[in-house]
Amino acid sequence: MELTVIWFIAISVLWTGYFVLEGFDFGVGTLMSFMGGRDSVDRRVALNSIGPVWDANEVWLITALGATFAAFPAWYASLLSGFYAPMFLILVALILRGVAFEYRGKRDSAPWRAWWDRAILLGSVLPAFLWGVVFANIVRGVAMDADQVVTASVPDLLNPYALLGGLTTLSLFTLHGAVFLTLKTDGPVRVRARRAALWAACAAVPSGTLFLAWTQLAHGGGTRTLPLVLIAATALVGGVAAAWHRREGWSFAFTAVTVLTVFAALFGSLFPNVLPSTTDPAFGLTVSNASSAEYTLTLMSWVAVVFLPLVLLYQGWSYWVFRRRVTGETVTGATVTRGEDRDGRPEPAV
Repeated sequence: MELTVIWFIAISVLWTGYFVLEGFDFGVGTLMSFMGGRDSVDRRVALNSIGPVWDANEVWLITALGATFAAFPAWYASLLSGFYAPMFLILVALILRGVAFEYRGKRDSAPWRAWWDRAILLGSVLPAFLWGVVFANIVRGVAMDADQVVTASVPDLLNPYALLGGLTTLSLFTLHGAVFLTLKTDGPVRVRARRAALWAACAAVPSGTLFLAWTQLAHGGGTRTLPLVLIAATALVGGVAAAWHRREGWSFAFTAVTVLTVFAALFGSLFPNVLPSTTDPAFGLTVSNASSAEYTLTLMSWVAVVFLPLVLLYQGWSYWVFRRRVTGETVTGATVTRGEDRDGRPEPAV
């Protein structure tokens, strides 16, 4: 197998791993404001469920972008220039979200925390939607000239297929995050998260099904991607059914498989292209004309063989260390009366 193909697969794995892990982070951030009252311990419970892992999950994004730059520099250049507006908004949202995570608890003030909660919501919803828009356009293709410069405008990127892709990733990540909360928390947050998962499924199932069908029919790789599409649809339904029956571990496994196979199907539909051209297929980028020199790919392969297992072992260890459920007692260090917030005010009934 050629190194260009191996690195296309490797980059696909890195991007897919990022969305599986960061997907539930986005979902938790989207739902956090709905997990309790304005000054609620329950919001802190939701936030603490991803506190030890959210920044480690973002390392997958840095690695995926770095690998894309090193292995396929022309692809990287086209992505960051042709998709400048959505990529810039994603970057700003991720920065805002990270700052909000760190600064939310710096002052004991309900208005202070409320503003940062809004920042977490915006910093989670915006990337969850825009990543779907970006990757749908990558699979669909964009207008490019003979010099392989993307000429598509922002309105061109907001086509119906891409908007459906954004709705699919937003609803799917919200479902994934809600299921994660049922698995990682206890008490009122767990109850609310289970309810949120069932509501998120009302959007994720129809949008995901339509998006997968559209992808397979219009842009799919035939028999190469059909099994992945079927697995994704089956896992999505299975995750919702498991959530309904309160099988939280199975539900999270199913939603993780759904995210994994959706993006695997997108990359499978894309290959051997990396960015098709809707102007003229000859203007598009492929694994052959967008790749680095063989020496660069060989050196990268040896670096990956040495360091990637270490990174995976460390991240797996961190998840194992922080595997316990988060409750109000664990975040306050004291017994919290169920149905009351930190200041003793009654919370809305669950």
